[in-house]
Amino acid sequence: MTIPRELFARSRAWPVVEALKVVERVRRRPPAKGYVLFETGYGPSGLPHIGTFGEVFRTTLVRRAFARLSDLPTELVAFSDDMDGLRKVPDNIPNREMVAAHLGRPLTAIPDPFGTHESFGHHMNARLKAFLDDFGFSYTFLSATECYRSGRFDATLLKILENHEAIRQVVLPTLGPDRRATYSPILPISPKTGRVVQVPILETRPEAGTVVFEDEDGTLTELPVTGGHCKMQWKCDWAMRWVALDVDYEMSGKDLIDSVKLGTQICRILGGVPPEGFTYELFLDEQGQKISKSKGNGLTIEEWLRYGTRESLALFMYKEPKAAKRLYFDVIPRHVDEYQQLLEAFPSQDDEKKIVNPVFHIHDGNPPVERLPLSYAMLLNLAAVLNAQSAELLWGFITRYAPGVTPESHPTLARLVEHALAYCRDFVLPSRRFRTPNAQERAALADLDARLAPLPPHTSGEAIQDLVYEVGKAHGFGDLRDWFKALYETLLGRSEGPRFGTFVALYGVRETRALIAAALARESEVG
Repeated sequence: MTIPRELFARSRAWPVVEALKVVERVRRRPPAKGYVLFETGYGPSGLPHIGTFGEVFRTTLVRRAFARLSDLPTELVAFSDDMDGLRKVPDNIPNREMVAAHLGRPLTAIPDPFGTHESFGHHMNARLKAFLDDFGFSYTFLSATECYRSGRFDATLLKILENHEAIRQVVLPTLGPDRRATYSPILPISPKTGRVVQVPILETRPEAGTVVFEDEDGTLTELPVTGGHCKMQWKCDWAMRWVALDVDYEMSGKDLIDSVKLGTQICRILGGVPPEGFTYELFLDEQGQKISKSKGNGLTIEEWLRYGTRESLALFMYKEPKAAKRLYFDVIPRHVDEYQQLLEAFPSQDDEKKIVNPVFHIHDGNPPVERLPLSYAMLLNLAAVLNAQSAELLWGFITRYAPGVTPESHPTLARLVEHALAYCRDFVLPSRRFRTPNAQERAALADLDARLAPLPPHTSGEAIQDLVYEVGKAHGFGDLRDWFKALYETLLGRSEGPRFGTFVALYGVRETRALIAAALARESEVG
């Protein structure tokens, strides 16, 4: 949809706020390259993960917002640091012993343990591109190996050589004593072992474009800094890319704040203008601890997409990027339903509210028009009470509740049914605990059963909800939330649940009365 620029620019949606920073940047300094460059980085020593998705997705949102504010063309570069020396063998790859024999070598100089590509780095790059393509991102892929070897970085590498000592003086105060003794922003690649070596640079020769160092066998060696014979230590490498590619925007995690500061100083030493940036918070695990790839305490994209939709993952990434958020299985159902609520609200909103609705940004201004007869939470509860193992069983109840609704007519609902079955099987059923009703609850349940008994089969969920309210009030539940909590815990085995009237309409009056009978029998057995 088309939104007037003036109205769009007034929005406080965070992608718009970020895009306005880039608009101001290019106003002050029109890019000589003729376009605006957004960059994201990828370390291909491991497989793409949910953080990779988050960074590319969020950067894409800012890029789209910028396109609504400026006529300048844009490009998003997904940069792979595949010349980095491998420091540790990942746990989740085959042929680990083979890879271990090549520690220290650039990732593109290590054999592919999967046996499908010319190197370890090429394999991981292919996985990254397939991952980004699968999500439909528009990007240009750049390989560090290709950029170094092709000469694309040569001019900037020579500037680093000329400013070697100035860069060292910026970085040295941030290092410990041992690392300080050997630090150089330039890491030679040993012509004898092929490893990226961290050794003192004994002499810089800017006029020749070379450095002199002691190789691993003790011999003095002179190498060009250009042509892929050396790579930059990563903090300097980051700044070097900003200058060589003239990067206008790049975001990064809170854990890299100090690296951004260093990179900014190095970028200025090299005569460049640091990109606009955005610092996002890190994800937390179930216990509120920072997610770590080495700990394996995170949630993978594959796991999210087993239990929830792509759009729900996009919504999770969109919301509050500057707040630390728990990334665990239990956040998935809430985001599935919240996305659907936002989507269904969108058509009736005015333009100002549409711009701050996350679905506007998730779908680049053109969200689909789609209404679902049931929420994901309702499907989860239905699957739980049915102990459902197949979609056919759920669809029997769905079509009775909403005649004419089929998997063919509502493909999104069909996908949600499959997600709900998986989530219910893995999380809901194992955690169900049915509580015995107390005396007050027992009387209320018996009354509810009596009031449900004469209802016709197709009584609306709203009418049933009103009836449930009346029973709760009649039996002294001052806070009706306690009444509904009792219903969930005694009938569904959970502390939270769906809108109960709608659930009864979906599950059936007769079937709900059977749940009540089971709860009352449970109380009688205890008594």
